[in-house]
Amino acid sequence: MQWMKVVLGGLLAASLCGCATVGLETSDYAPAGDKIMTRWASEVTPGNVHQEYPRPQMERRDWKNLNGLWDYAVTPKDAPQPQGWDGKILVPFAIESALSGVGKPVEPDQRLWYHHTFKLPWGWNKKRMLLHFGAIDWEASVWVNGKKIGSHLGGYDPFTLDITDALNDSGEQELIVGVWDPTNRGTQPRGKQVLRPSGIWYTAVTGIWQTVWLEPVSDTYITSLKITPDIDAGQVIVEVDTNGDSQTQADVEVMGGFLKNAIGQGPTNSPIRVTLTDVQLWTPDHPYLYDLKVTLKNDGKKVDVVDSYFGMRKIAIGKDKDGINRLFLNNEPLFQYGPLDQGWWPDGLYTAPNDEALRYDIEVLKQLGCNMLRKHVKVEPDRLYYWCDKLGLLVWQDMPSGDRYIGGNDPDIQRTKESADQFETEWKQIIEAFYNHPSIIMWVPFNEGWGQYDTPRIVSLTKQWDPTRLVDNASGWADRKVGDVIDIHRYPGPGVPALEPNRAAVLGEFGGLGLPIKGHTWQDERNWGYRSYNSQEELTDAYLNLLARLRSLIGQGLAAAVYTQTSDVEVEVNGWMTYDREIIKVDVEKSAAATQKLYLPPPVVKTILGHAGINQPGEWKYTFSEPAKGWERPEFDDTSWQVGKAGFGTTMTPGAVIGTEWNGSDIWIRRTFDLAGLPSELQLSIHHDEDAQVYFNGVLAAELGDYTTGYVMAPIHEPARKALRQGKNMIAIHCKQTSGGQYIDAGLLEVIEQK
Repeated sequence: MQWMKVVLGGLLAASLCGCATVGLETSDYAPAGDKIMTRWASEVTPGNVHQEYPRPQMERRDWKNLNGLWDYAVTPKDAPQPQGWDGKILVPFAIESALSGVGKPVEPDQRLWYHHTFKLPWGWNKKRMLLHFGAIDWEASVWVNGKKIGSHLGGYDPFTLDITDALNDSGEQELIVGVWDPTNRGTQPRGKQVLRPSGIWYTAVTGIWQTVWLEPVSDTYITSLKITPDIDAGQVIVEVDTNGDSQTQADVEVMGGFLKNAIGQGPTNSPIRVTLTDVQLWTPDHPYLYDLKVTLKNDGKKVDVVDSYFGMRKIAIGKDKDGINRLFLNNEPLFQYGPLDQGWWPDGLYTAPNDEALRYDIEVLKQLGCNMLRKHVKVEPDRLYYWCDKLGLLVWQDMPSGDRYIGGNDPDIQRTKESADQFETEWKQIIEAFYNHPSIIMWVPFNEGWGQYDTPRIVSLTKQWDPTRLVDNASGWADRKVGDVIDIHRYPGPGVPALEPNRAAVLGEFGGLGLPIKGHTWQDERNWGYRSYNSQEELTDAYLNLLARLRSLIGQGLAAAVYTQTSDVEVEVNGWMTYDREIIKVDVEKSAAATQKLYLPPPVVKTILGHAGINQPGEWKYTFSEPAKGWERPEFDDTSWQVGKAGFGTTMTPGAVIGTEWNGSDIWIRRTFDLAGLPSELQLSIHHDEDAQVYFNGVLAAELGDYTTGYVMAPIHEPARKALRQGKNMIAIHCKQTSGGQYIDAGLLEVIEQK
């Protein structure tokens, strides 16, 4: 199988064509800094750094890896090329990282320079030579033997330069790369990088951060493949693009499944359909990959061959048997669950220490029962998506954010032409570069209003560039009623958005349960989490409680949920794993069992007590003046209290559905509800801003601090459950406003699992 060959492809190619990295001296290299490291950091040397073939879906046999020790210098931004060098840097790690061996920042008024020499293997001087960069952050210019070859803007998309005409006939070749990166002082896509990291903002990444490599090709060669599965027709559609205007033909050979070998032929730069028999579908539980070989012919002569792979899968929005919009994989509804995945490493920052580390993260997510991850405001190297393809993990892919913010109620920003052009150019190149990965099923152009502009047009463009995948127009807030899903964020949550006739309801972020573990944190003190716990047992219990409440939301129409997050990142300690990946902080077995329940048929959810969030506001007795003792008990005399429709608060409070204005410091509300029988599983749906205490028949049912920005499922204390009785019951709530917005409303739901 092709995917089996890819694992060894880099080392095999090295042995065949002398592709081992130049600069194997280890005496010139040591990691920098005193921060925590992963277990894989000790295995990194200049001679073995990221030696795998970096583009598994378009593999050629001959290639040369240029990773290793290079010279570097940092100069003023407008200074000429340096004549001397500050020291050695280990490529492909960003200069700020420990594994680069440098570990120092580069300011926006400075430029980072790289210098490297290499020799071409024997026989390559008769070929055209392509120089590939996986990614450079941000503005890069490249010189070979003193001749400027080209420039590139964009920190996340791969790019290729033809350096043939600048090469010497023999001997050493000189490569110089100059990089400028404004980080958060520019409008370019940059994700969570900042010059002064804190909280949810992380250390900047400057320069080369993915593999650099050479590849010899013929005068006519394959520039890209576009692979589109069509499971309904039982076909795969392959488009083979080439350089130049030559009249070339492509032979496409598919291997795998129960077929002998499926063959397709046709002209390049146009679709070639290959029909498969007994199609093996790709799913998270059965991530079957077909091998693909493409041979390019010019006048009947073979001029190029590349190996690839693909998965037969389809993603769509569809209605389940109850008429609720769900995410459909291969024409079947599938609840999607997984983490917000930042993709940061304490030793390599944007770059994993090695390929084994990349794979490990995916393996842990599979162990925890996940079938999806949301790749958050970062684009990974091709190898990460390869592991998702191979191990079976769906991917929602964010566009890295940049430019200015907006609030949830603000209009889209107006970008400058320069900012908008860069966003759209880079977004299109990202979509095209990673189009072939079966694991990627959703594009997410905007997150929480950050840089959000022209949303309907950007969604339309995204659909135009890739009509085969779903689009989430805006994860978090500032929804513009376009795209395939309505996406909310609730911390700690969970919550579900109001259902719509044409889009699926998803929870783009929730959770954020924090636990710092001594000896495994970026810093010893002042670590940060949305909610904090004192032990792994406490954290596991709280996490399992979240998943139990999430289950009922699936019955209410929730189609997917994203938990924050895979691992801790710098001072943020919300991860399932510590930042160094040494400890999985939740109980794996219990967590996996709870996650598997999410994939069962949706439960039936019966409304016991409605609330304004589900268009059943109801009337409550309320008072703004502190009542007498016993106000929460059923027998309390509330005849002097006012009567008002839920919810209670101010119109500017996020997520509030106002029935009665409340703008003071405290409010007390109460009402009765009937139980025909005692429910097997009762859940409290509540939106509180801020602190609230909830009572059932005078017994404390929930005590909630801080605030939510929408309705969430809150745990109910067991004594309060036992205080419920058949017939009339009393729910009473006190809410205290401390700052900012204010709101209170609640409802009760019964969750009935289907057999």
